[in-house]
Amino acid sequence: MNMDQLKRQAAARALEEVRDGMQLGLGTGSTAKHFVELLGERVAAGLNVIGVPTSEATRADAERCGVPLTTLDEIDHLDITVDGADEIDPQLNLIKGGGGALLREKIVAAASDRMIVIADDTKWVPTLGRFPLPVEVIPFGLGATRRAIEKAFAQCGVSGQMAVRKAKDGHVFVTDGGHWIIDAQLGRIADPASLAKALSAIPGVVEHGLFIGLASSAVLAGGDGIRVIERR
Repeated sequence: MNMDQLKRQAAARALEEVRDGMQLGLGTGSTAKHFVELLGERVAAGLNVIGVPTSEATRADAERCGVPLTTLDEIDHLDITVDGADEIDPQLNLIKGGGGALLREKIVAAASDRMIVIADDTKWVPTLGRFPLPVEVIPFGLGATRRAIEKAFAQCGVSGQMAVRKAKDGHVFVTDGGHWIIDAQLGRIADPASLAKALSAIPGVVEHGLFIGLASSAVLAGGDGIRVIERR
């Protein structure tokens, strides 16, 4: 079974948690795209749900699949958000943002009663940090923000190369919110909660890819089948 099939398996398992009448957060990325496609099939068969997309790419996918959409200005909460992750640790802390949608993903996840993370089992790690940590920043004052980020890293016992993310065309990658992303190669983050707090205190940082205490469960698909891990 290839990676794409594993991702679709995880998405299908998460879809079993969806009930008629639910308001859903729709994640961004290759695994979340499978969820949106499968959800669209259920909607076509009569399921009554409405979704809030976490990116313009997901909005386009949902519209193509016939999933009704709304915004967080029009509803007061979400029942479930289903989204992927770049890394998941045993406490269900996450690194997200490899696709650049971390700000909207975190807003939607925080507005949800539950967040279900779907992934293939290669995303399961003993300690976060192998995947580069995305930090979404305001372009203004970038030098000062970078220095503040470096100081926060040092205070939290991590270090590594930082680079402003580039798009495929070689220009600076711009998020849906109009911001830039710094990717930090940290290797190992021993205390992700402390680092998350330190980064959030920096004025030029809009958001970061450490999702602490947001995921309620993870659905991991691998060669031995599906594993569901609940947050303790």
